Amino acid sequence: MDFKGSDTLPGPRSEDHLPQTAQAAVKIVIVGGFGVGKTTMVGSVSEIRPLTTEETMTQAGIGVDDNYGSDTKTATTVAMDFGRISITDQLVLYLFGTPGQERFWFLWNGLFEGALGAVVLVDTRRLEVSFDVIGRLEERGVPFVIAVNTFPDGPRYPLADLRTALDLAPDIPIVECDARRRASSRDVLMTLMRFLHSLAMTGALR
Repeated sequence: MDFKGSDTLPGPRSEDHLPQTAQAAVKIVIVGGFGVGKTTMVGSVSEIRPLTTEETMTQAGIGVDDNYGSDTKTATTVAMDFGRISITDQLVLYLFGTPGQERFWFLWNGLFEGALGAVVLVDTRRLEVSFDVIGRLEERGVPFVIAVNTFPDGPRYPLADLRTALDLAPDIPIVECDARRRASSRDVLMTLMRFLHSLAMTGALR
């Protein structure tokens, strides 16, 4: 195929180029149940135009996908979201958001390959959808932090009560966030990086 004139494929934008000062890259996965805000978090914090694989929700998902609390949601991730953020001039995070529906969880195998850690986004309106997600991470031995996405109509609980409800180990960080806000999402990623650093210092990071 001859790509000429108006048919020429556009290259990456200048702002999407990897900084020349970057010396190390870390792969981070953002996981959680359906509609908890994974695509929103990747989009809010990414310094490049995020790649998304959202498709319009159809009648086929009725009775299959639990969209409680997400009644106005019209699209859903079917493969992954991808973004990038520079933590320092030398350190870059590659962010991969997973699909939330259980029927797409088979894609997690590839997305978790080489991942150093994960962020588990939690919706207090549907805590139960987080149980299997956390269990899968524990089975894989992937270090993770919990980020409670504060939806306007979501109940607020003390973090200690949430730790008990989610049956989390005492050392696993749990923080509140607003996935729509870049600064809040960045703070979550920094919490994960500090946690990974502490595990590395104690020799607990695999």
